[in-house]
Amino acid sequence: MKQVKILGTGCAKCNQLADAVKAVIAREGIEASVEKVEDIQRIMAYNVLATPALVVDEEVRCKGRVPERDELKEMLTR
Repeated sequence: MKQVKILGTGCAKCNQLADAVKAVIAREGIEASVEKVEDIQRIMAYNVLATPALVVDEEVRCKGRVPERDELKEMLTR
């Protein structure tokens, strides 16, 4: 099972990324747990300065933007 984290302080783009990730996971049948991380200290531990950020299995895959659906699918399945 993949471990997915959405890093962000709760802004609109952070929520948009969380919704998009959950939609791709559901549509593709990916087994994953999704956690939203809003604590600034935990976010900084990933060396992320621009949110939202997507972390899959402890690897930062995207930061500072909301990727398109196909790109998200690739990030979540590779």
